[in-house]
Amino acid sequence: MKIFCVGRNYAAHAQELGNAIPDEPVIFMKPKSALLQSHTPFYYPEFTNELHYECELVLRISKNGKYIQEKFASKYYDAVTVGIDFTARDIQNELKEKGLPWEKAKAWDNSAVIGKWIPLPNIKDRSNINFTLLKNKEIVQQGNSKNMLHNFDYIVSYISNYFSINIGDLIFTGTPAGVGEVVVGDELEGTMEEETLLNLEVK
Repeated sequence: MKIFCVGRNYAAHAQELGNAIPDEPVIFMKPKSALLQSHTPFYYPEFTNELHYECELVLRISKNGKYIQEKFASKYYDAVTVGIDFTARDIQNELKEKGLPWEKAKAWDNSAVIGKWIPLPNIKDRSNINFTLLKNKEIVQQGNSKNMLHNFDYIVSYISNYFSINIGDLIFTGTPAGVGEVVVGDELEGTMEEETLLNLEVK
């Protein structure tokens, strides 16, 4: 199982971090060990002093493929949920300044959290999905799939040009503006179309 992530897929988020808006998807990966298993506590990692949440829509790959045409891409995923791409922002900033890869900031154990899956047929319009992240009952991020620079089908097609996609792979499709810091004791809640799919306490 592979975890693909798309960086800077919402213009406002790219701007809030002072990054250029990319012409093509920015792809990075997390290993299988990055996925927080269900019913497993999430612990604040010891190596960072600035842990940030990034709420995203996540696709579940349901069919093996390679070199997938965009017009057929929707046949390769079968469910959507909300997820959190946790980022050690202080580590990431240090690495970026040195021109080094981001893995230490993005791909550590349990850095990828996902909620309950919603089957694709239950979603009215994939191009118009509202999702939110609440921290301690207050909304901190709001997004809609219509504001993505690159939509689901394009992302799946693009990734498949470089990597085989396999059943069970996950694709984090990018975070909207509003990313911010969490501390021990914070409670996070991820919703999609007002349905709560994810609950998490930082321990």
